[in-house]
Amino acid sequence: MKVAIVGAGRMGSAMAARLQQAGNDVVVYNRTREKAEAVGAAVAETAREAAAWADTILVSLADDAAVLHAYGGPDGIAAGLRGGSVVVETSTLDPETVHRVAELVGERGAALLDGPVSGSVPLVEQGKLTFLVGGPADALDQVRPVLDTLAAQIFHVGPLGSGAVVKLAVNTVLLAINQAVAEALVLAERAEVPRETTYEVLVNSAIASPFVAYKRAAFERPDQTPVAFSLDLVAKDLGLIGQLAERVGAVMPQAAANRAAVLAALDVGMGSRDMAAIAHWLEVGVPNES
Repeated sequence: MKVAIVGAGRMGSAMAARLQQAGNDVVVYNRTREKAEAVGAAVAETAREAAAWADTILVSLADDAAVLHAYGGPDGIAAGLRGGSVVVETSTLDPETVHRVAELVGERGAALLDGPVSGSVPLVEQGKLTFLVGGPADALDQVRPVLDTLAAQIFHVGPLGSGAVVKLAVNTVLLAINQAVAEALVLAERAEVPRETTYEVLVNSAIASPFVAYKRAAFERPDQTPVAFSLDLVAKDLGLIGQLAERVGAVMPQAAANRAAVLAALDVGMGSRDMAAIAHWLEVGVPNES
């Protein structure tokens, strides 16, 4: 299939590479052209050009503002869409943003799925992402061959916007686990039990999970492990969770406490570091000089 990737960040680049390896024709657009060129696929000059070329468009951007900018205007995604094409919005967004861009997509006779993913770059490379998809079933059937290349599991969770809601629910748990693991490790270290010893118990205990296992290197060897999910994006997602909770009347004290801790880490310059670096903030309150 002809697939366009809009957004050549860590996840977008990995998805483009995986799809190319599987034999799909791929074009990439990114506002910073150098990032798109680094993927090794064809590069579009505009988001409109990428969308006009493709049958399936996967969008992977950092936040709601970037998504709204990418869809709108004469060079945006919506302007290039052809009738019958399908856009899969994989970014983590406010559900209201999903509905806003759906109007632009629908005006062009195309379909939008909100399909945020659970998983990191290594899982993209292995084709083991989890897609949480909201939107029409027939559109999902149309793009399933593309998503199957990237995913071990595809959940159709309901109508448009449901994918964004479930992704925020998943991240509520994920980010709580990250905070709890960081606190547990620092507690044990302060009591003179090495971090590696504690982690070995964690991954073989009742709290063992895929997340706890694959974050081990980030917690034990932070200076040698690439960033998978930066703390500034963690703060963004916790903000979205708080906004949704306020709209629907959900009381979420743990998520609020986790956000306060992450914002404090950002205040001392840790935003670009991996989410596991929250353990370092708990230790000393400032980032490592390295």
